[in-house]
Amino acid sequence: MEALKLTSLNSKYRLIPAVQTAFELHPMALHPRRAFVALATANFEQTVAFYQTLLEQSPKPFMAERYAEFQLGESLGLAIFPPKPDQQEEFTLTSAGPLSLCLEVADLEGAIAHLDAQTCPHSEVFTASHGREVYAYDPQGNRLIIYQPNAK
Repeated sequence: MEALKLTSLNSKYRLIPAVQTAFELHPMALHPRRAFVALATANFEQTVAFYQTLLEQSPKPFMAERYAEFQLGESLGLAIFPPKPDQQEEFTLTSAGPLSLCLEVADLEGAIAHLDAQTCPHSEVFTASHGREVYAYDPQGNRLIIYQPNAK
């Protein structure tokens, strides 16, 4: 009943934007304003240094031995933190797992040269449905997919 009332109100007066209407219809729904990937590591300094060099930026904010965040585009961040001692086991990586951090680049060869300069291990280039890519791994063994999309 409430949905019909809001829809009619929206149609009649055209005052309620679609996003606001969605929020009013689903006030408990998730409405994220920003997203970030959180990466737990026991080797905080080494991992922060790796991403600082890879991304060619300083983390902001940065709290020594506690938290570092890198901006990946306009609305995605990469947060790095050391897990608390009683949470170490929960965050222990036993394999690369199914999750990957995917980074789109304009020049895959330039990105590979950048990886090589860091002596960062990576796969050979291969072609996927969306473009050419390589798999690389950070010091913790987390998989990075660095790709150059197909020309449009």
